[in-house]
Parts: sequence; C-alpha cells; structure tokens
Amino acid sequence: MLKSKIGAGLISFVFVIGAWQLVIWIGGYQEALLPSPLAVGRAIFSLIEDGTLFAHLQVSLFRFFIGYITAVLTGIILGLILGRTPKVWAVADPIVQVLRPVAPVAWTPFIVLWFGIGNIPAIAIIFIAAFFPVLLTTVSAVRKVPDNYLKTAINLEIRGPTLLWKVIFPASFPSIANGLHIAVGTAWIFLVAGEMVGAQSGLGYLIIDSRNALDLDFVVAGIVFIGLLGLALDKGVGSIERAILKQWGGVY
Repeated sequence: MLKSKIGAGLISFVFVIGAWQLVIWIGGYQEALLPSPLAVGRAIFSLIEDGTLFAHLQVSLFRFFIGYITAVLTGIILGLILGRTPKVWAVADPIVQVLRPVAPVAWTPFIVLWFGIGNIPAIAIIFIAAFFPVLLTTVSAVRKVPDNYLKTAINLEIRGPTLLWKVIFPASFPSIANGLHIAVGTAWIFLVAGEMVGAQSGLGYLIIDSRNALDLDFVVAGIVFIGLLGLALDKGVGSIERAILKQWGGVY
C-alpha cells in the first residue's frame, strides 16, 4: 500500500515537471517570464543552503499553529455550546452567516492598524480563516447527534459539561473532523496572503519579496514549498483524526 502511494506520487511529480517543461518549450517562454524546473531547483537548493527557507518556514509554522489551534479550540467549544442551545444559535446564526463570507484579508487594514506589523496580524487572519469552518461544522454535528445517545446519557445521570465531553463530542467528532480539514486548507491559504501584506518574514513575505526583486525562480520555489507544506499539514490532521478515533474504539 505504501509502495503504491509512493509510486503514484513519483508519477505525479514526473508528470508535473514534464508538463511544466513542455509548456516552456511550446510557448518559448524566457526565464524572466516562466522559470524552468531546473532554475527553480537551483533556487530551492539555494534557499536550503543559506538557511533562508528554514528561517521563513519556522516563522510561518509558528503563526499557523498558534492561529489554527486557537481557532479549533474556540470553534469546537462554542460549537458544542451553541449546538446544544438552539435559541441562542438562532440569534447567533445570522451574525455568523454575515461575517463568514468576508475574506479574512479584508480585515487586514484594521488588524495592521490595531496590532502593527509582525506575528499578530498573520495569526489573527489564520484564526478568522479557520474559526468559521470549525464552528459551523461543530454546530451542525452536535445537532445531528442521535437522540438515543442523549437519552441513554440522561438515564445514566450524565449531564452538563460531562455530557458534552463524554457523549456529544465523541459522537459528533467524525463530522467535526471534516471541518478541521477544511480549516487547515483555508487557514494555510490565508496565512500566505496575510504574510504578503502584514509581515516582514514568512513564506508569504518570501514570495512577495522575490516578486519585487523579479526573482521569479524564488517565487515558484516558495509556491512549491507552500503546496508541499499544505499537503503535509492536511495529512497530519488526518493522522490525528485517526488516532482519536482509534482511542475511542473506532465506533463513531
């Protein structure tokens, strides 16, 4: 199974590189317009060799995990509470639905004015991007918990926070996990966008700085790293999800 996945990954990699080079040959693009895979490979090696990549990567991952974990904890806790209080959710839902479609980067001017340039603006953008998918998925999952679970818990005199943590959360977790996957993708996308306008370090800043210097090979190198890290983060969330389900016996 693992060998087949590795083989499929290698085939995909070769296909992308081949198609990339073919586009350059057919279109006759100069390096200044579309860097070749070889030029991007040299840029990647250069970023690794001088430590620039790891410096920006460390900053980006720090911002991502702080913003994402904070959003997940807040979204799940509020989702569990709001999902169990329909009257409160009826009031909160219109507010959430109005704020949810607003792109997190739209808040950037205010965030930068309030917090300045640095880690906090990027973390705030990540939080906004991840919070709403987790909150809405959690509320929906809680409202779909089977009634027989709740009736059994009440018969066993399980109520309050214990009911939320021991019964409702495990029962709704498979659906909540979908929200966690969505939140990883949106948060990672907007992290890069946030670093392009409100930071002086990170992978997003590396791309915008390279663009300003017309080093498109470094721009593409940054894009490659962002894509690979996004894939790794999604797989990481999937591994955590499977570990939690295994801990609960894989019943749900």
